[in-house]
Amino acid sequence: MNHKKILAAIAVMASLLGSATQAEDKFPIKTVQVVIPFAPGDTDNMLRPFIDKMGEFLGQPAIMIYKAGAGGGVGAGQVAASKPDGYTLVGTSQGSLVVVPLFNKDIKYTTESFAPIASLSEGGFMLLVASSSPWKNLQDLVDYSKKFPSKINYTTSGAMGVTHLLAEIFANEAGVKWTHIPEKGSGPAITALLGGHVEMASSAVAPALAHIRAGTLRPLATFGTTRLKAFPDIPTFQELGYKIASPGYYGISAPKGTPKEVVDAIYSAAEKATEKYKTQIAENLGGFGAEIKLLGPKEYSEYLDSQNKLFSAAKKDLDLTQ
Repeated sequence: MNHKKILAAIAVMASLLGSATQAEDKFPIKTVQVVIPFAPGDTDNMLRPFIDKMGEFLGQPAIMIYKAGAGGGVGAGQVAASKPDGYTLVGTSQGSLVVVPLFNKDIKYTTESFAPIASLSEGGFMLLVASSSPWKNLQDLVDYSKKFPSKINYTTSGAMGVTHLLAEIFANEAGVKWTHIPEKGSGPAITALLGGHVEMASSAVAPALAHIRAGTLRPLATFGTTRLKAFPDIPTFQELGYKIASPGYYGISAPKGTPKEVVDAIYSAAEKATEKYKTQIAENLGGFGAEIKLLGPKEYSEYLDSQNKLFSAAKKDLDLTQ
């Protein structure tokens, strides 16, 4: 083989090696798993319309797997400890990423253990009473609560969960006292309110939606920063003069240390899926009283930081022993 042929052969080999290296570096080259840290029927409904479509733009499937336990702490903890390569993500609200590590001493991760990728949808939380309740609006409830301290019993999906903490943060700001009677899940909480076992509930929107539309439950106010599209007549607490704001954004995050280009690639897929299938996704979410809320890595990170400040202050300032 002459000198020129040797150089040509070396050039071809170098090109092939370079192509192989680029192929290895390209993300993704296999299925992306999104861990849902709860049983099916709530959080997955808020994320599935997006995740099912993201594979089209990633070039690899994106699937959801379930790892329930410890209020979302088991699944989120597994993701926090995973290799930061973008193939294992967590899909959840602020509950698993912020509240659980603050209030469960057995949880080893923190909010800082994750690289936020995208907020996808907004579900929301609200205070509710039965339609037969004498309290027609939030002011009626506050006035009664001040006149009769601790007389009102209210329920939530569980002690130290987002809905419990939001109710207590609001009660503290409004200068009222209520008695908390937790249930084991959102369904039982709504059932307790419908059955007249409590006077009020602090709940996510989805479990209460059918009963609100049927006219058996009355929402008094929502905890978001803007009114929910599903309930344009229901004011936010901020509109009524209170400071509390905790919109329920559901999103996806990767383990801390995941390369920026990988985070950006996943967000780009979410963005493209939302753009192409916007009408279909919006209709799907509307069945749960939810709506599209697409935020990029920076904005979603800022949201989680704001929630961390809110619930950290609650842990410090409130006497929460339930």
